Amino acid sequence: MILQRHLLPLGLVAAAGACPSLLQAANAEERPNIILILVDDMGYSDLGIYGSEIETPNLDRLAQEGIRFREFYNNSISAPTRASLITGQYSHCAGIGYFNVNLGQPGYQGFLNRESLTFGEVLREAGYSTFLSGKWHVGNDSICWPAQRGFDRSYGFIDGASNYYDAGEYASENAANFGDRVPLVKDNQRTQLELGRYLTDAITDNALEFIDQRDDKRPFFLYLAFNAPHWPLQAPAEEIAKYKGRYAKGWDVLREERIARQRELGIVLPEQTIAERDEKVPLWENLTYEQKELWQRKMEVYAAMVSRMDYSVGRLIEKLKEAGEYDNTLILFLSDNGAEGGYHSMFQKRPRNAGPIGSAGSWDYQEQPWAYLSVTPLRQYKDDFHEGGFCTSFIAWYPKRIPQGKLVQGTGHIIDIAPTLYELADARYPKEYKGHDIQALPGRSLWPVLNGKAETVSRDEPLFWERAGNRAVRSGKWKLVSSYPSLKWELYDLEADRGETRDVSADHPDIVNRLSAQYFEWAKTHQVVDYDRIKPKREIRVSAR
Repeated sequence: MILQRHLLPLGLVAAAGACPSLLQAANAEERPNIILILVDDMGYSDLGIYGSEIETPNLDRLAQEGIRFREFYNNSISAPTRASLITGQYSHCAGIGYFNVNLGQPGYQGFLNRESLTFGEVLREAGYSTFLSGKWHVGNDSICWPAQRGFDRSYGFIDGASNYYDAGEYASENAANFGDRVPLVKDNQRTQLELGRYLTDAITDNALEFIDQRDDKRPFFLYLAFNAPHWPLQAPAEEIAKYKGRYAKGWDVLREERIARQRELGIVLPEQTIAERDEKVPLWENLTYEQKELWQRKMEVYAAMVSRMDYSVGRLIEKLKEAGEYDNTLILFLSDNGAEGGYHSMFQKRPRNAGPIGSAGSWDYQEQPWAYLSVTPLRQYKDDFHEGGFCTSFIAWYPKRIPQGKLVQGTGHIIDIAPTLYELADARYPKEYKGHDIQALPGRSLWPVLNGKAETVSRDEPLFWERAGNRAVRSGKWKLVSSYPSLKWELYDLEADRGETRDVSADHPDIVNRLSAQYFEWAKTHQVVDYDRIKPKREIRVSAR
């Protein structure tokens, strides 16, 4: 029987008693379509509505008509973030505590385990059509692909990174240095990107196709996982042209301009600090003319990649209107981690480039100076548990039920998204599924914050993180953090010191002791292993993912 979008007729309610999924449909007047948009390696401040000079009118509009969080956390790097997002579990409990590689421990097997259900599986059982378009990155073997984990239709790439253009013969002849032609999978069948087609556009086209071909008697769930603006820096020439000269001021001036806009927007509160200047970033005024020209081009392309993603969001909104689904759709937006810091061949093109930065065949990325702009006003970058590494912009939009234009503290986490979706979808989360005992969800529904009844997510215990020896705890205003290989804990009062400029661990040893004890207890019960025991002999290049 196909589940209907509206209340079951009274004559069917009794019959539904024998079928829990029908009762779920009967409990809601109209269950929303759900669209979850995830972008890759985008910094906290890279949307206009979060202070950026990058043009993002469609996402800005969703924020103005919906709600934004000042604080929303991911896992600081791609695969662990996606594992938690897709399952609602802490990443180790889902099997991806390190990356999509097997380190020989249950929490580090490198693919989603069967004790963790995906939101595709749960929502499909609840009567939703389930679609994915974009990046997967939670298991490379075909037994772990989206079609095997709850998605009716899927399109995209399985591993952690991809070119945006198929470079054709060049890629084939230089595979060891450049990478294969863009490898894609659609509905379990391998395919390739057509020559000249831009991957962000292809991801969007397939998402729209899935909506067009849906069963309109059922609500749908779309997981739209863009690879933009992850490296390599590639974008359509007409998109790049929009930003010509936009970055001639350099990162120092532009960061100050972003901070000023963030203060106006209420992103940065008057009593809060901002991060201190990154000493590894050179002063713009000290660069030569040639260096400035090269650096400008990098950010012009990066901005174009973000803009093209935003344009795709606009296309999605128009499709919802065309399909008559505009008023009954929940849209959530976030990034999988902060902007990517680090350097490669300072002030020079990387040797892999086979064309101008931005074109098919180029292999550049943002690098630390522009990442420093992207994470404004926060500290540190991707793969770090200071705020710039794992705090993302977060937008929720639902015309019928989310109040317009709210900006809240929030303090949400990706483990909170699954219980939120299941509440709104009236979906049952089982204790057993296909012969496997299913882990309980550790997160909390965001709905009290989204519907305007609360300013922050209410929790009974702190939030915890571990990745490659980096550790963090968040409890109320307090944040405990350490960066591998150091074992020393730092403590910050984020209510006053969002920029993490003052380590107050020496002033509050009681808080350090309490939160660190809670961390170690959490680690023991969540498949976390001492990183030095499982550390790969050759470190996985996280910048390649």
